[in-house]
Amino acid sequence: MTTEAGKREAGAEKGPLRHRIKVIPRPQSPERAESVLSDLLIRAAEDASTSDLAAWLGQDPQLGAFLAGVFANAPYLRELAMVRPQRLQRVLGEDLEGLISGTIHAAREARPADEAGLMRELRQLKQDLALAVALADIGGAIDLDDVTRALAELADASLTAAIRLCLRELAARGKFSPLDLDEPEKGSGLIVLAMGKHGAFELNYSSDIDLIVFYDPEIAPLSANAEAPVEFVRLTKRLVKIMQERTADGYVFRTDLRLRPDPGATPVAISVPAALAYYEALGQNWERAALIKARPCAGDIPAGEAFLHEIVPFIWRKYLDFAAIADVHSIKRQIHMHKGHGKIAVAGHNVKLGRGGIREVEFFVQTQQLIAGGRNPELRGRRTLDMLDRLVAFNWIKPDTRDDLKEAYRFLRKVEHRIQMLNDEQTHLLPQLGEGLQRVAFLAGFDDLPSFEAELLKQLQTVQRHYAGLFEDEPELASDMGNLVFTGDDDDPDTLETLSRLGYRQPSDAAKIIKAWHFGRYPAMRSTKARERLTELHPALISALARSDNADAALRAFDAFLARLPAGVQLFSLLRSNPQLLHLMATVMGSAPRLAETVARRVHVLDAVLDPAFFGAMPSREEFRAGLDQTLALARYYEEALDRARIFAQEQQFLIGLRLLSDTLSADQVGHALARLAEVVLDRILARVVDHVAASHGHVPGGEFALLSMGKLGGEEMTASSDLDLILLYEVPEDAAGSDGARPLPVSQYYIRLTQRLVTALSAPTAEGSLYEVDFRLRPSGNAGPLATSITAFETYQRNEAWTWEHMALTRARVLTSSSEAFSAKVSAFLQEILCRPREAQKIAADVASMRGRIEKEKGTKDIWDLKQVAGGLVDIEFVAQYLQLVHGHAHPEVLAQNTEIALGRALELGLLNADDAGGLLQALRLYHRLTQILRMTLTGKFQPVEAPGGVLALLLNAAAAPDLARLEVELAETQANVRSIFERLVGPVNPD
Repeated sequence: MTTEAGKREAGAEKGPLRHRIKVIPRPQSPERAESVLSDLLIRAAEDASTSDLAAWLGQDPQLGAFLAGVFANAPYLRELAMVRPQRLQRVLGEDLEGLISGTIHAAREARPADEAGLMRELRQLKQDLALAVALADIGGAIDLDDVTRALAELADASLTAAIRLCLRELAARGKFSPLDLDEPEKGSGLIVLAMGKHGAFELNYSSDIDLIVFYDPEIAPLSANAEAPVEFVRLTKRLVKIMQERTADGYVFRTDLRLRPDPGATPVAISVPAALAYYEALGQNWERAALIKARPCAGDIPAGEAFLHEIVPFIWRKYLDFAAIADVHSIKRQIHMHKGHGKIAVAGHNVKLGRGGIREVEFFVQTQQLIAGGRNPELRGRRTLDMLDRLVAFNWIKPDTRDDLKEAYRFLRKVEHRIQMLNDEQTHLLPQLGEGLQRVAFLAGFDDLPSFEAELLKQLQTVQRHYAGLFEDEPELASDMGNLVFTGDDDDPDTLETLSRLGYRQPSDAAKIIKAWHFGRYPAMRSTKARERLTELHPALISALARSDNADAALRAFDAFLARLPAGVQLFSLLRSNPQLLHLMATVMGSAPRLAETVARRVHVLDAVLDPAFFGAMPSREEFRAGLDQTLALARYYEEALDRARIFAQEQQFLIGLRLLSDTLSADQVGHALARLAEVVLDRILARVVDHVAASHGHVPGGEFALLSMGKLGGEEMTASSDLDLILLYEVPEDAAGSDGARPLPVSQYYIRLTQRLVTALSAPTAEGSLYEVDFRLRPSGNAGPLATSITAFETYQRNEAWTWEHMALTRARVLTSSSEAFSAKVSAFLQEILCRPREAQKIAADVASMRGRIEKEKGTKDIWDLKQVAGGLVDIEFVAQYLQLVHGHAHPEVLAQNTEIALGRALELGLLNADDAGGLLQALRLYHRLTQILRMTLTGKFQPVEAPGGVLALLLNAAAAPDLARLEVELAETQANVRSIFERLVGPVNPD
């Protein structure tokens, strides 16, 4: 249990960590904790260099309980300690502050012979610090400021060491003349600004570092044959590689350069004169807010300070600027729209960007700094907690508001760190499942999940209350983009100039489209009020479409949408008052051809976007069911029910797509949401089909049936284009002859008819399109067998005749719906029995490798973007997971899971898969899923990077956290090669011939 360690010296400030532990986290699994501690004791005892660690653990049960609680809950921390027990001994035994400062100093002064040596040394030092800071943080030995400052200072030190290496090598090539070879950054003119949390010494546990790199060509001591733009851009790219490239030792810090001026059009390092000209003429209000926390962190520090002094007038204006504040606040609205949650929640809530999250505390402070900092330099500080104190001191906020926000900020940052300690992932999303949430709660010092949930909700609501009070009535931001006149026969020259400047490549054609709206040619534009509302919407609409990747294509897509819209007043009014919705629609029109086509063909899908509930959390299975039941209740006959089900499913699939596009749902959540929707639709459609068949043929007395979901649906990994892999099983009493209706059918024919009707109900096109493509080929004997299968025949086939690949498919099988819980339990028990049969590992491996080879021969490709079929793609990962389940299901039935990621995670926990292989497979799986979900949701047909809309490419790069497409393709190729290597090591070589 979480407890104050009473035997320890309360409030100890100095000395080794093992004497300063105040909080012992409760393990999520006591058995796992015991196993972890036992492994640690064995490792410590076996190595003479860790004899002290073994002795401490033997003498101090509290220390063992602490480590067991931490490592049982946080796999990443467990890995850091287990790989190098000497590291853990140092962390526990040395003076904590000395260890932290010594690690940072070692990083700054690192001077290996080459780049590979520096990358190795920095990564090891990062791991040392990560373990020390995490254990001290969890144990209550240091506070938030100590944690975030240590991480930020290590980032500074690592950047300095990397810059020194690059500058020394530049000097060795005769292109740079340092003033001091030991510290070549001095007087170099190279400016590295730390932004955001890094700049404020508030870095989180697994944070990216946001940097802006400038260089001053006037002071850089380059030789005559060196060009500053070339050398500093090359140096910056190398700096990023040293910091973030994943090696066998991991990475130092993921590095993001996208906060620089106009990142889509500028090099990664920008000259100081160009940067000053940009901020003076083009700088935006969000950049003012971002630069509040800017700090020279590496390189030529005095030059960086001089640069920030130069742009003080841009950041800090003399007069109250409410228009600017409204502009900054619009960023927060977009964050809620695109990243966070409309409602405060616990499971899956984004503690940074969601309602009541960390970002709201930061915006609360920064917006008031922007208002008042121009006149009061005392309000220009970088750190959030410090500035809350300053705002009180100068009467901008009340002390109780400051106290509430400080408490909430510290709590939310602690939760953020615990989330990231689980797997060293740069995420702010609380786990969706209770097990993951419980781990976070225990690591945060709570005894149980309800207590944690209550405290989290309290703090989120506190932040939201204060934030809403500050921003509810802020003035609206006016537009000053230029002329937008669409009257008369002739084009207004200033309007064409405005359109061109905004990004429309055919401004005259754009003007012609917009003018046509006002001639009332479309039903939605026939009323005067509709045209007036659209005129009011012009500036925001045209600007929103212009911000998409292809303004002209986005405008044409919106025009096609308007042409099909039956009425416009309500929509135009809503868009006018909801910039978030307008921005979302523009994003769809410009970045997602598949979704834009859906809107144009099925205008009714937008009805769901108009529902305020869209801005909330993703509907649960129960909410999907309630919504579908509500619409089906309005159907007067069977065919109408099918059409209503199609409308409902299309709307919800569209909304899921929007949430993916806007980054409100992660790829994993999208797969789960699509599967959840399909389950509900299948369940309700099957019920209608049963009634429809019964109207003619009755029922089979005593008959039972179950619908098995397989494949992507079974594993809850669906994409927008996934088929439904299904099997229908039935069982009837021995004396059953057939159905009891007006037109009775024999038993087998009855269930075959039922299945045929289900396939038709799902896949046949009606006026409202089709629901899903359905595949029943995974049933016994495939297409040659009957469409519905008796449970007896199914059991006999699976026990005696089924091939290995058919049992592989069963690893993803689950009962989706059935006529009774008893029959569902019977089918599930049989599936468990089959998958837990003892199997010969060598034979299974040969069968799996052979199967992969046959698929590769038929569908093999060299296209790295065919993420499923390419060697080392999704199929390889899925086959590894299925192989492990079949081979180990008998001894370890807990390894069984329909979801590939969960199955691999369990294999890792059970020791059936080593950490390196599991890490490689899971990292690849998550990357493939993220990219696949975006491609399937936004595009139709094969992905061709050179032809894809820039908006789609941007989504892919964002999902992969890649700086550019070339780097992403390199990462894909490397990932696929690694996955294939793991496959062949675990399963065997693949021979397509």
